[in-house]
Amino acid sequence: MTDLLQTPLAFFPLAAVTMIVVFAGLIDVWKLRISNKITYSLLLSGCAYHAITGGLAGVQTSLLGAGFGFAILLVPYLLGAMGAGDVKLLAGVGAWLGLPATVSVFVIAALLNGVYSAGLLISRGELWRGFATVKIAMFQFYTLGRHLGSEERVETVAASSNRRQRLIPFAMMVAIGVLAVAVLQGPK
Repeated sequence: MTDLLQTPLAFFPLAAVTMIVVFAGLIDVWKLRISNKITYSLLLSGCAYHAITGGLAGVQTSLLGAGFGFAILLVPYLLGAMGAGDVKLLAGVGAWLGLPATVSVFVIAALLNGVYSAGLLISRGELWRGFATVKIAMFQFYTLGRHLGSEERVETVAASSNRRQRLIPFAMMVAIGVLAVAVLQGPK
């Protein structure tokens, strides 16, 4: 009897996160923005869930995942390449899924982001400009972002008329990453 109860409980975090990030991803595609209500709720509920179901060890698992999700996107955010909502969303995913699954979600989302970016650049005939942008971004990272390219921060691009052609709804990439992890780790 306990096995039947443990299986749904073990799968609950993945199911909960999947529903929330798909919703966040759709909103990000629509508005190019992720609400703090979604990100903070995801983060706090993940920590609370693991505190209730796993005690101190559960909280540690949750905080490790949230810390990774936050830290891995912090530098791109500080360089202006990503919105704060994306950072908080991945931290919330980490709070629910823990470190190993959040790493998987991030890798899948980052790869999808690269493919989507290349598709945008090719469709606009700006592939070479994209390579130059990557080179500049690497230089920014190398110099710790000392105000290089400040006019190209995501906030500035979000206010422009061509924002849909230039911004990537990263929450949708995270949602697809979570769906992939759900398929790979779901009940067999």
